[in-house]
Amino acid sequence: MTTRIFGAPHLYIQGPDALERLPELLSGLGSRAFLVVDPLVAERYGRRLAELLGSSAMIAAFGGECTSAEIDRMAEIAKSHNADVVVGMGGGKAIDTAKGVKIKRGGRIVIVPTIASNDSPTSRLSVIYTEDHALSEVRLMAANPDAVLVDSKLIAEAPVRFFLAGIGDALSKKYETTQCVKSDARNFYGGAQTECLLAIASHCDMVLRRDAVAAAGDVRAHRISPEVESVIEAAVLLSGLAFENGGLSIAHSLTRGFSVIPAMQAFLHGEQVGFGTLVQLAMTPDAEAEQEAFSRLLCELGLPRRLSDFGGTGQDAQKIASVTFESSPYISNFEHPVTVSSIAKAITSLEHY
Repeated sequence: MTTRIFGAPHLYIQGPDALERLPELLSGLGSRAFLVVDPLVAERYGRRLAELLGSSAMIAAFGGECTSAEIDRMAEIAKSHNADVVVGMGGGKAIDTAKGVKIKRGGRIVIVPTIASNDSPTSRLSVIYTEDHALSEVRLMAANPDAVLVDSKLIAEAPVRFFLAGIGDALSKKYETTQCVKSDARNFYGGAQTECLLAIASHCDMVLRRDAVAAAGDVRAHRISPEVESVIEAAVLLSGLAFENGGLSIAHSLTRGFSVIPAMQAFLHGEQVGFGTLVQLAMTPDAEAEQEAFSRLLCELGLPRRLSDFGGTGQDAQKIASVTFESSPYISNFEHPVTVSSIAKAITSLEHY
């Protein structure tokens, strides 16, 4: 019998003006903080961060892509500062760069997402890309972040597209964890799924079905509401716990194939994963009604539902299928055998759905 394993960040804090808690949080973790921040975040919040943290903290804007070279560059700057706490602030790539620095340098790490576009903040994973933006590798921290600090005001101030992408990413978790359980796949800790995980994935889906459309309307108006807070928690915390403790399946596997299609590189991870989930449902036996309902939800949210929505073509479907099948470690986490043909067929079937 396989051992069940569940992991999570040590501390999760979410709410309006949560950023004000950062100095107190860092004081309990180390003495010299090094902040890896998105360039736009540095421009918009740099002065506020400097006022909050004082001269002991160093703020560095990263280069825009989470590459091995960029991680090495940032790690050298952190070393010169004698940093013992790394803070990743911004979107997924700034966060993953900070995690890469943590992997190289050790110490503690705090994650401060300024958009809710994906579920990377709570996890140990750092996704590395090549200079031409193709997925290269995934690195792992020894443990989950020491703290995740989510200021819902910052999330609501960001463009709604990022918020919608986070919803698209989170909507995959119920379906991917279900397939991982059915295929007896291990989670990212090498263990079996817990009952806690199954409850989290199910509740994440329920919150999104209930509140996502209303919350998106509020974020368009840069307004915080109970629905916005619930969807942020679902997209960041519940979704993050679900993927790491449950595992991934076809929906995320397809991002490997999507990354080699030039037209799709302009789209966010969550926009791709939402579509990938629809492809996975098209490959799932007896899921026609679920597929139809999911497609309607993506439509209502304004998320892509067809390859042509991304600017892709029928020829791209075959290439996506081939790259996905050959390169994704999660492609076999499915209740039935998967082939290049079955992936391509599912992608093209949605074009006139």
